[in-house]
Amino acid sequence: MYDKNALCEKIKELYPDIGECDIDLSVDYDEEQQCWVVYMNKGHRKVKHFLPDEDADACMDGNQCVSLGLEIAQFKD
Repeated sequence: MYDKNALCEKIKELYPDIGECDIDLSVDYDEEQQCWVVYMNKGHRKVKHFLPDEDADACMDGNQCVSLGLEIAQFKD
């Protein structure tokens, strides 16, 4: 298992437009749901995206997380 800061930095590396679009990003692990939660904030808009462990593992391996990528694309537009 990796820590939330490492996952957050990897997501920013895979999706560099997050910073360019002024999206604040944070990550935490939800023990109850047994998955990672990615929080995105931009102005008054907020999104909470659940990222299963296997998707988080793919991110950490340098592969883009399809569901998260779609969420980021929708959020930044």
